[in-house]
Amino acid sequence: NIFIAIFSFALAFAFLAAPSGFESGMAEADALNYAAPVSLFISYLISIAFFGLFQAIFMANAGGAWDNAKKVVEVDMQEKGTPLHEAAIVGDTVGDPYKDTSSVALNPIIKFTTLFGLLAMEIALAEQFRDIAPWVGAGFLAVALVFVYRSFYKMRINQ
Repeated sequence: NIFIAIFSFALAFAFLAAPSGFESGMAEADALNYAAPVSLFISYLISIAFFGLFQAIFMANAGGAWDNAKKVVEVDMQEKGTPLHEAAIVGDTVGDPYKDTSSVALNPIIKFTTLFGLLAMEIALAEQFRDIAPWVGAGFLAVALVFVYRSFYKMRINQ
């Protein structure tokens, strides 16, 4: 669900950033005014890469720390069977997926988001598509919001 949401956000922002009203041969000052939304989209892609990289590093380090904490409790402290060991097992259960899967999975998400976003921007910049690009962008934005809602609605705590 979350991959579809991220993918749809990238396409939505690319299509919504299409410069409507832009024509070939415009004065440079006018062309720069129409290019401002494109700059915001490029900033979005850079932020995805920047924060995704640091999130991946954080997840790998945190997962490794939780995994190694269990080893310290078992080997160095020799506290097997104690409440401390039970807590370390819970930390290891969370840490292994962080270290082995989640942090590694962010790399393809960053790459695909950038790739598909740039391809969508190329389509959005085509003269014959510029007029309907905002509508397509709104559609992808709606899809993204639905998938975000579906992903997090199931996580809520019923009272």
